[in-house]
Amino acid sequence: MAYKELKTVYFETPGKGNTDKTLSLVKRRAEELGIKNIVVASYTGYTGALASEAFKGYNLVVSAGMMGFREPNKHRMIEENRDKIEANGGKVFYHLHAFGGLGRAVKQKFGAIQVDEIIAHTLRLFSRGVKVALEISCMACDAGLIESGEECIAIGGSGSGADTAVVLIPSNTHRFFDTKILELICKPRVG
Repeated sequence: MAYKELKTVYFETPGKGNTDKTLSLVKRRAEELGIKNIVVASYTGYTGALASEAFKGYNLVVSAGMMGFREPNKHRMIEENRDKIEANGGKVFYHLHAFGGLGRAVKQKFGAIQVDEIIAHTLRLFSRGVKVALEISCMACDAGLIESGEECIAIGGSGSGADTAVVLIPSNTHRFFDTKILELICKPRVG
């Protein structure tokens, strides 16, 4: 039986302090696998700007969350970060969370738990970043910024910065169960 041994890095604590190491691990693995599609979560653009330096020449997609999260018609991306991302060839997109959105509106109004919340909470058993990585890859497919069925690396975090990276075959949100997790590059040991 054929098999391959790969290294997974487990951070002792989650958070922003793991961002540089996460990006360097992703860069190494992307080069080894020949993957050119990188999707990263970055609301303020901090992680996106760092990723745009590391992944020049790649199809870097920066998931910036939705417009109107805190204030109608406003986003959380810092303009200087967006400018840097775009100057380095990255693409920024705003979106409704695939594992939330309308389901949250129903819960707030009626108190009922929704299927998307069950999926989100299940993925958080691995770590917040694993949930984010799968979610942003689906949303990037939905936006036409990466191809469904083509390997990519998705980078998420635990509130700010990056501490999780997953090699996967993404799918559109409405075909979520076609998504295939191929490798776990890194994550916090306790998520």
